[in-house]
Amino acid sequence: MANLTLRALSKRYGSFDAVKDMNLSVSEGEFLVLLGPSGCGKTTTLRMIAGFVGPSSGTISIGDKDITALPPHKRNLGIVFQNYAIFPHLSVFENVAYGLRRRKIPKAEIERRTLASLQRVRLDHLAQRMPKQLSGGQQQRVAIARALAIEPDILLLDEPLSNLDAKLRHQVREEIKTLQQDLGITTIMVTHDQEEALSLGDRLVVMQNGEVQQIGNGRDLYEKPENLFVADFIGRTNVLEGAQGGAQERLFQTASGLELICRNVVGHRRAAVVRPEMISVDRVGNGAPARVIAINYLGPVCEVSLLFAGDQKLLAIVGSDRVTSLGLAPGGEVGLSIPPEAAYAV
Repeated sequence: MANLTLRALSKRYGSFDAVKDMNLSVSEGEFLVLLGPSGCGKTTTLRMIAGFVGPSSGTISIGDKDITALPPHKRNLGIVFQNYAIFPHLSVFENVAYGLRRRKIPKAEIERRTLASLQRVRLDHLAQRMPKQLSGGQQQRVAIARALAIEPDILLLDEPLSNLDAKLRHQVREEIKTLQQDLGITTIMVTHDQEEALSLGDRLVVMQNGEVQQIGNGRDLYEKPENLFVADFIGRTNVLEGAQGGAQERLFQTASGLELICRNVVGHRRAAVVRPEMISVDRVGNGAPARVIAINYLGPVCEVSLLFAGDQKLLAIVGSDRVTSLGLAPGGEVGLSIPPEAAYAV
């Protein structure tokens, strides 16, 4: 295990800045997630840490050691790729043992560490199978076992769940989190999936256009976004334009006429965000008048699209039982309200 430090790390391709002056410290044993849309620089950052891409400027350190100029095989990093990168002609055992053989580890030690790594991912009983005989989830666990067998200082995960179906992705996600916690290994993962990031990461690094937008735990990013991009990217949200209303420093007056008490000082901010689950929908007369545009059933909850004050669209998350008891239907009139401190000015 080790800590990782990036100092003013940048990668330029001609006039294009893929990553700009990134400063980041990852603590020993931390699970950090690089999150953002395609092209934001998260994968380039991971590949620079791994040594596959050389930075244009800046440094990368593990502990007190500067590894910026070291080739990948000398960085002692375990890497799990998006496409698994399992050798189809080698058995499960030989795939996991591959990195150890390249390091010329003694045979007895190779066998011990390979079997121990397979046991961690519960695949020791499949050690002699070929990759084509495994499911997608099992192949992913082979890739994880191979990365762990070399006893790396840091584990790097590049979109490790993107090739799995939804149910299997959730299962493997839980397995990765449990394994990381049990081993206490410093882990850095790249993903564009917000749910994965929120459920796995101790901290999240949200990136856009090669720059870090915000770093924090999932709750901070969801409840206290530092800018509109973070607010819009993390989870579903309603963006309401407007300005500070009167002398009350936390009062936000929307352009559509709603007055909101924000959790933070409004100041010169020109938008407020309200999460859909914070909007209360009731019968006409209980709140500001609004009209139901559409209802999207999602099992225990429904997404209810509303039209307020003529042209202001809002999304509310309402329990399915509540939708039924209120008799909500497209075209129907309702009352909506937003409780104090449900909004956050950005």
